[in-house]
Amino acid sequence: MPTSSSDKPKLLALAWPIFVEQGLRVLIGTVDTFMVSHLGDDAVAGVGVASQVFTLFIILFAFIGIGSSVVITHHLGAKDRAGADRISATAIAANTWIGVLASLLVLALADPMLAVMGLTAGPMGYAKPFLLLMGGTLFLEAMNGAISATLRAHTYTRDAMWVTAGQNVLNVIGNCLLLFGLCGFPKLGVLGVAISGVVSRVAACIALWIILEWRTRLKVRLKDFFAIQRDKLGSILHIGLPAAGEHTSWWLAFMVITRFISEMGGSALATQQYTMNIVRWVILMNVSIGLGTEIMTGHLIGAGHFDEAYRGLLRSVRLGFKCSLVGALVLAVAAPWLLGAFTSDPMIIATGVILLRMGLVIEPARVFNVIVINSLRATGDARFPVFVGLAVMWGVWVPLSWLLGLKLGWGMPGIWCAMACDEWIRGLTMYWRWRKWKWLPYAERSRASAQEKALAEAQNAAVAEG
Repeated sequence: MPTSSSDKPKLLALAWPIFVEQGLRVLIGTVDTFMVSHLGDDAVAGVGVASQVFTLFIILFAFIGIGSSVVITHHLGAKDRAGADRISATAIAANTWIGVLASLLVLALADPMLAVMGLTAGPMGYAKPFLLLMGGTLFLEAMNGAISATLRAHTYTRDAMWVTAGQNVLNVIGNCLLLFGLCGFPKLGVLGVAISGVVSRVAACIALWIILEWRTRLKVRLKDFFAIQRDKLGSILHIGLPAAGEHTSWWLAFMVITRFISEMGGSALATQQYTMNIVRWVILMNVSIGLGTEIMTGHLIGAGHFDEAYRGLLRSVRLGFKCSLVGALVLAVAAPWLLGAFTSDPMIIATGVILLRMGLVIEPARVFNVIVINSLRATGDARFPVFVGLAVMWGVWVPLSWLLGLKLGWGMPGIWCAMACDEWIRGLTMYWRWRKWKWLPYAERSRASAQEKALAEAQNAAVAEG
């Protein structure tokens, strides 16, 4: 049954809570970096590299969230609430087990994980305790991610926003108490930042479970964690695995490039960490628009409104392009003051200013990658971005970073030139894919699959009642 116009989710209503939520997540990292910077640039470099390791696992967790969110929207668009609930329970259970495995891997292999990143003795002393504590509780992040994805698919984007706001407040309070030893608490340094992060994760997990049951009436029982439905998991993985491939490929490439940067010295690593914490705020705008558009597209595909999904994506791209240009311009103008808030090292500030001003070229390209790729996945066309990503990231971005950054001696600006080439090549390819309607066969199959599953669920319910 097609969705009525009054039932269709609106982009602004979906996107602004996502922006606030994701912004608060970025703020957690930014605040941590700002506070840790009082311990020195080695501490920032160590925490930054450790964060990359567990962020890689968080990206892996996201593939269940991405896949489940898309499939849930298809079921909801087709008016199949029972099917959507089964997908949600499967996603939460599967992601929790993946998180448990990731936590055990980090606890067992922390030393080699950090060694492969090329850390020197100074940053390593800060990185290891931070990684052990934050990485050892990754299962909480996995569970939180799956629950948040379910809430967003049901269009309850504001609830995830408020939970992240509370998590942020707890994190900042914990940092003040344990990093600096305020109010009689022990002064634990980087370890205190990690403890604060774990406590805020636990609180967020409890809050999300309460909100999930209140908003959706979904009850995930203990037996659901040991009886994962294979057909439902298969539907999630059909979308989620390609997304995981693309995201994992990007992050692995970024980690290789971070190894290149580590060969330039601790100052270069600190520059990268400071600059990425600032530029994330521009990326965030497109992430919010992209996730909001993905939810809208999924609902429209499930309801069979393909033309509307096509036009909606183009409107989102135009909006994202304007936001990126404005955001990049603000950062370019304010770059010296923004970097000066983190460090007084003139070399780091000078290099960081160059990188932030290069964002005027890089950030508009991210619009196509973030927004268009999300909607391609929502149609079911999830593999094409992976193939293009693998080819361009490893065929252009990584080798060009080595050539320009290390071989030719351009340093960090060379690394970011390579990043710009990667973003523009992939982004324009994704935009071409959408404009040529290459995703339509996948959308038709996704729509038909949702209808078939809805009919099967209805027949099973009728048999059970009879």
